[in-house]
Amino acid sequence: MAWPLTLGTIAFLFAVLFGGWLIRWLKQHRIGKQIRIEEPDAHQTKTGTPTMGGIMILVPVALITIVLNSANFLGNTLIGRSVLVPVATMLTFGILGALDDLAGLRSKNGNGIGIGLSARQKFLVQTLLAVAFAFILRYGMNLRSVAIPTIPEKIDLGIFYIPIAMFFVVGFSNAVNLTDGLDSLAGWTAAIAFACYGMIAFLQGQAYLAVFCFTLVGALLAFLWYNAHPAELFMGDTGALALGATLAVVALMTGQWLLLPLIGIVFVAETVSVILQVAFFKITKGKRIFKMAPVHLHFEMLGWSETQVVQRFWLAGLLAGMLGIALALL
Repeated sequence: MAWPLTLGTIAFLFAVLFGGWLIRWLKQHRIGKQIRIEEPDAHQTKTGTPTMGGIMILVPVALITIVLNSANFLGNTLIGRSVLVPVATMLTFGILGALDDLAGLRSKNGNGIGIGLSARQKFLVQTLLAVAFAFILRYGMNLRSVAIPTIPEKIDLGIFYIPIAMFFVVGFSNAVNLTDGLDSLAGWTAAIAFACYGMIAFLQGQAYLAVFCFTLVGALLAFLWYNAHPAELFMGDTGALALGATLAVVALMTGQWLLLPLIGIVFVAETVSVILQVAFFKITKGKRIFKMAPVHLHFEMLGWSETQVVQRFWLAGLLAGMLGIALALL
């Protein structure tokens, strides 16, 4: 583990230095967050805070990974092809998120809030990208099975692996995006999830994947340096979409993707809360289960402070992650 942990530290230092410059650049170009008027009043002070902070995560991780694996890429080795998959996932979904963030700055609704790409446009591109990466995982890397705790042999899923992979990539891309609503919440829960899968990859002998995961953890911790309450920088769709999709791909590459809903339990809870809220609202013609969705806003409306919500959620994520690693060892 010496090399993955060392690279995580290097990524942290690189990203922290890069982040200071990025914040100044974003402020100079007035790339700031817009807050919905229906959100808690305390959130209105966040208006104008620089967004697209995912850039300070993606750029250092991509540069470090590409430089360290340049020989593998040029030699077209198995490790080179393997590490290229999560990097490509991260960058392509990051570009989609950046386009959405920029569209939100240009297009405003009646309340002056950025509307970004339409849900249909974004979902279509996410699905197309997920299809591409699902085929790469299935046929390029010959991944087709799932590991189940306590069962020694992996279960071969054959062609069904592709739609499952697509579902996880699109689902977690959106799940992290929904979670990115409070200072440090998405960053902490993503860092925990990637650290867990980095450990699982290391225990499986997938050193290159462990290195990638902990490099990403280091960059996430650097982002949290600036995203700590009160945040100086927001992740935006640039970071959220990329992190969710990449987490799903990493989980699929370990074969332990069945544990992802547990290790990413906060992301799942946030997504389920939105689905239940929308469904119940339509069925009952106006009634709600939660005071506001995603569920982190519900707890704020109940009187929890932003810091309390974040700390309790990432504690839940940490405990779920510990249990996930334990199950991966069975």
